[in-house]
Amino acid sequence: MGTIDKMANGRYYARWRTPEGKSRSKSFTRKKDAEGHLVNVEGTKINGGYIDPSRARVKVGPWADQWLAGKTNLTPKTRERYGDAIEAHIKPRWGEVQLAQVTHGDVQKWIAGIKLAPASVRKIHRVFSQVLATAVRDGRLARNVAEDISLPRVHATEKRFLSHAQVEDMASLVGPYWRLLVLFLAYTGLRWGEVAALRVSRVDLTRRRVVVAESVSPVRGVMVWGATKGHERREVALPRFLIADLETAVRGRQANDLLFQGPRGGVLRAQTFQRAALTPAAEEMGLCIRKLDAGGQPVSTTGPGGIKIPVFTKHFHPHEFRHTAASLAIAAGADVKVVQRMLGHKSATMTLDLYGHLFADRLDTVADALDAARRAELTAREELALPDH
Repeated sequence: MGTIDKMANGRYYARWRTPEGKSRSKSFTRKKDAEGHLVNVEGTKINGGYIDPSRARVKVGPWADQWLAGKTNLTPKTRERYGDAIEAHIKPRWGEVQLAQVTHGDVQKWIAGIKLAPASVRKIHRVFSQVLATAVRDGRLARNVAEDISLPRVHATEKRFLSHAQVEDMASLVGPYWRLLVLFLAYTGLRWGEVAALRVSRVDLTRRRVVVAESVSPVRGVMVWGATKGHERREVALPRFLIADLETAVRGRQANDLLFQGPRGGVLRAQTFQRAALTPAAEEMGLCIRKLDAGGQPVSTTGPGGIKIPVFTKHFHPHEFRHTAASLAIAAGADVKVVQRMLGHKSATMTLDLYGHLFADRLDTVADALDAARRAELTAREELALPDH
C-alpha cells in the first residue's frame, strides 16, 4: 500500500510504486481523495490493469506516427490513405495532446465537427481508434475512448450494373484497343490495380483461369507494386468467349509482360483508360447525367472550332465493371461463396452487404427449381408404382 503525506501547502500527496518498482506520486486537495486514489491503484495492480501515468504522457502526434510505421500489413495505397488521415485531420486536432488527455466527449465533438462525407468521417475515426487501441495494448491507456462514438450514417449509393448487351455496346464504342479490357473487367470482376498488374504468365488459357497475386496503384504519383487488397492469391474463371481474344493478346509476348499496357507501354492507369475511352463511350450510351446550371439549363463548353460540347456528371468509373461482374455472375446462378472468391472479398458477409439484394432476385428461380424437382420425383415414384402389363 502507498503512503499519504500532508505538505506545507496543505495538499495531500499520494505516493506509491508501480509494478516495476518505480516511485510515483499525485497531489490532492482532500485526504479522502488521496486515499481513494491509492485504493484504486492497488486494485489495478492486483488485477493487472495498472497504467503508469508517465506512459500516457506521450503526445498523440508522435504516437500516431509510431503506430503507422509499425503497420507492416498495409498495402501502399492503404498506408497512403492512413497517412493522409493522420496528417490532415488527426494531427491538427490531437497532435500536441497527451494520450491521457484525450476524452470520449472531446472525440465525439471532434467527429461531429468534421465536414466531410460520412464514409470519409468513418475512415478518419477508424484510424484514430486504431491508434488509441494500440496505446491500450501497449499499457499506456486503460481504455480506448474512441470506442462507442456516434458516427454519421452512410447511405448506400445506388450501384450501376450493365447488362450483357450494354457490356457488348461499351466494348464496341471504346474501340479495338480497349475492347478486350472492357470485356475482361466486366466478366472477371478484378479490381483495377489487379488488372493493371496482371502478367501474361498468370493467364492459363487451357484451364481458363487467371491467377490474381499482386496489385499496382499510384501512390503520390508513383506506381507502387504490392499484394492484393486481401493479401491472398486467388483464381478467377474465364468465360469461353474470351479465350480467342486472349490467345491473340498473349501471342508472342514474354511471360513477365503485362497483359494490359498503356498506349505508350508501361503500367496502364485508370485515368488514361477513362479519359481516352470509357467516358466518351459512357456518355454516348447515356450512362452519364447532363450537368445543369443554376437555372436548370444544360451546361456546355466550347471546343475547337467553336463547337459546343455538353458537360456531364456521374461518370461511369472502371470500378463499376466490378459491380457488373458480380451482377452477371449472380444472375447466371453463382452462389454467394463463388462470388466472394471471384471478387476477392474477405468474407461472404461483405459480399452480401454489397450485393445481397441481387440474390433476392433469384427467389422465383429457386422456387421454380424446387417445383420442378418435386414434380420429377413424384412422377418417378408413380411410374414405379404402376403394375407391369
